[in-house]
Amino acid sequence: MISPLIGVTGPAGRGWALWTAAALSLWLQGARARRVTPPFTPGELDGLDGLLIGGGDDIGAEFSGAELRPDVRIDPARDALELAALERFWPEGKPVLGICRGAQMLNVFRGGTLHSDVRVAYDLRRQPRTPLPLKTVSVAQGSRLAAILNGDATIKVNSLHMQSVDRLGEGMRVAARDRHGMVQAVEAEGGPFRVGVQWHPELLPYRRPHRRLFRAFVEAARAVR
Repeated sequence: MISPLIGVTGPAGRGWALWTAAALSLWLQGARARRVTPPFTPGELDGLDGLLIGGGDDIGAEFSGAELRPDVRIDPARDALELAALERFWPEGKPVLGICRGAQMLNVFRGGTLHSDVRVAYDLRRQPRTPLPLKTVSVAQGSRLAAILNGDATIKVNSLHMQSVDRLGEGMRVAARDRHGMVQAVEAEGGPFRVGVQWHPELLPYRRPHRRLFRAFVEAARAVR
């Protein structure tokens, strides 16, 4: 069986826990992972069959259209890396999976905007931050995500984010929301595999729906290879 090579983006010098979890989730589905961090050269993207944009710092306000907040950590070098990678992968038709920040980056790349603080945007008293699957989200009927999850109407997910998708980018649609109406997954309309989820499925390999997401992504990358 062909083992596709997946590029996994992350911050320079840190973020090893999420990288390891993502690499393991890919390996369980028969793929190999290559860590891609700033600074990078375009050649680092050569030979990749798919791109996984991982979680991490907030996306800069100059890209996201969100309100500038002085109390958050941003990573401009990583923003630039991921936008450049998407510029290359999108026209090539290679599959892309966005996780948490990565889902937001997919939307931003397509010209969409973000909420800078979901507590303010959705008038929440608090925003749960937990790696455990304690939040229920509703999956949009007829979406690619629903097909990946074998038609499951709801799914239990974790929550580690503060930003979220606001206005959708060109050609993007909502694939899941939580009970507050907050966007929890986005995907490109038609075409290649381009899915972004607001949660961290790499931290939930013990739950079948999240393994299915990685399996579908790896299968799409294998088809490219």
